[in-house]
Amino acid sequence: MNVKIIDNFLDKNDFNNLKNKLLNNDFPWYYQNMKVIKNDGDFQFTHVFFENFKINSDYFSLLNTFSTLLNIKILIRAKINLTVKTNKIKIFKFHTDVNGDCNTAIFYLNSNNGKTVFKNKKEVESIENRIVIFPSNLEHTGTSHTNAPFRMVLNLNYL
Repeated sequence: MNVKIIDNFLDKNDFNNLKNKLLNNDFPWYYQNMKVIKNDGDFQFTHVFFENFKINSDYFSLLNTFSTLLNIKILIRAKINLTVKTNKIKIFKFHTDVNGDCNTAIFYLNSNNGKTVFKNKKEVESIENRIVIFPSNLEHTGTSHTNAPFRMVLNLNYL
């Protein structure tokens, strides 16, 4: 399994600017029922920057640095997820983000005890300004968290 983890992915100023733009009253978040288990009440807030070959957000330019650093030739989907604190850690449903032979990058915008878990049991801790990059066909999932008000991750699928 080819999983690459890079800490301090963005320089400190770029990271702080991104985080400040995402965590203000102007940034639009959208409620989404996670449907992990029927009627389990799990939900998250999301913002889709890019999907179905088109820009879906006025905030798309926030991703320019990622495009450069990841050498993205073709963006397939770009989405940010925000989950709220739970009473106990729950592992969500394993999945792949997109069909096809491409890459997935998960960028962690805050540190918490949530994780990204791969089906082979490899785990990546949520540490702010860390990115994990892997082939999109690897089944993975996230977990809930208990030690921070929210968990925020940017998910990019690209060639």
